[in-house]
Amino acid sequence: MTGAVRKLSISVPPDVAERLEREPNASAFLVHAARALMRREALDAELAHQGVAVTEEGVARARAARAAVDVAWPAERYQAIRERVRQAAAGEDPAGRVTAA
Repeated sequence: MTGAVRKLSISVPPDVAERLEREPNASAFLVHAARALMRREALDAELAHQGVAVTEEGVARARAARAAVDVAWPAERYQAIRERVRQAAAGEDPAGRVTAA
């Protein structure tokens, strides 16, 4: 963390305290978690602004669809896609030639 900070004293349940005690930097861990929640809330607000309602039922359907893909796709398929993305990010084509400087 850089810049201005404020020191807080918080109370947490035992399971959360045990998890935080395993972190080398509990403050950074909490900041990361809080910012992830803030991003999700901002996305939810933007979706609502655009007229998209996020419901528990819709979230459950999306999770079920993702689980079905996880079952249907073997690990090799995921790895092949990861490798293509890595190659594209590195500016290579699938044959390994450099396509971007």
